[in-house]
Amino acid sequence: MADARQKAKKLKAEIQLGADPQAELREKRKSLTWNTFFTDHYLPHVKQHKRSWENDAEMHRLRITEQFGDLQINKFTRREVQQWLNELRESGLAPASCDHHGKLIRHALNLAVSWDLLESNPVSGVKLFGGDNRIENVMTTEQLQQLMATLDKPSDRRKTASQVIKLLLFTGARVNEALNAKWSDIDKNNRTWTVQATNSKSKQRRSIPLNDAAMALLDTLKTKRKSEWLFISRQGDGSQRMTTINKVWQDIRKDAGLPWLRLHDLRHNFASMLVNSGRTLYEVQQILGHSDSKVTERYAHLSTKTLQDAANSASTYLDAALEKTGK
Repeated sequence: MADARQKAKKLKAEIQLGADPQAELREKRKSLTWNTFFTDHYLPHVKQHKRSWENDAEMHRLRITEQFGDLQINKFTRREVQQWLNELRESGLAPASCDHHGKLIRHALNLAVSWDLLESNPVSGVKLFGGDNRIENVMTTEQLQQLMATLDKPSDRRKTASQVIKLLLFTGARVNEALNAKWSDIDKNNRTWTVQATNSKSKQRRSIPLNDAAMALLDTLKTKRKSEWLFISRQGDGSQRMTTINKVWQDIRKDAGLPWLRLHDLRHNFASMLVNSGRTLYEVQQILGHSDSKVTERYAHLSTKTLQDAANSASTYLDAALEKTGK
C-alpha cells in the first residue's frame, strides 16, 4: 500500500511538472513491431471474434512476418505494402490470395487505431486486385486420377495431409471442418459426420453423409485410440490436431501436375460430381451445407451432359408420338 501511495505521489508530481503519462504510453505503444503487435494484441483479439483466425495466423507466419515482422507499426507506408502485394502477385500468388494478405494488414492496423496504438491507418488506401475466389476449377477424369495417384504415393511426411485431402474430395467438406473433426462427431452406424456449429461457416450444426469412399478412408485412420481428433500433427506428443496442410498441399498439387488447383476446388469437384450424376441442386445444397440456394446455383452450369440428357428425354416422347401418327 505504501508503495502504491508513493507511486501515486510521484506520478502527480510529474504531471504538475508538465509530464503527460498517457502521451508517453501512446508513443511507447506506437513503437511496437508488427510481430509483437500481431502476437500480443491482434491474435488474442481475433481468436475470440473471428472464426477464420487460423488463416490470419498462417498468412502472418508464411509471408507477412518475413517482410514486415521487425517493422514498427507506425512505420508502415502505403507504397511499401502496395509494392509487396504487387510482388506477391508477380510471384504467382492468386489475386484473391494477395487481397487476403492486404486485407489482413489493413484490418489489423485499423484495430491498432481503435486501440489508440496508432493515430491513423497508414495503409487504408492500398489498392487491392479485386480477386474473385468464386472461380471453379473442376478436374477432368484424367486430372483426378493424377491427383489420386500422387496422394497414394508412400510418404510419411505427406500421409496425414493426403488423408485430409481425400476426405475433402470424398465429402465436399471445408478444410477447417476436416481439421477440426473429432471421432465423437463420426457416427459410423448411420454413416454421418456432424460438423459442430463452432466449426461451420454458417455457424449452424450440420450433418455430412459419408459415402463408401469416405467410410473406407476413416477405417484407415489410426488416430481413434491416440487422440480425440481425426487428424493429428506429427509434432509434439502425437495427440494434438493438425492445424494446416497448406504447405504440403503446395507440393502435392505440383507433383500431380495441377499447380492451379486450390484446396477449395476439391469442394467444387465434389459438387460437380453430384450434379453430373443427376443429383438435384437442392440435394447438393443440403450436402454442402449452403444456407442460400443462390450459392449452390453456381454449379448448375457444370451439368451440361445431364441437362442435355434431360432435354433428350422429351425427344423420346416426341418420337413415339410421331410414330403413332405415321409422320
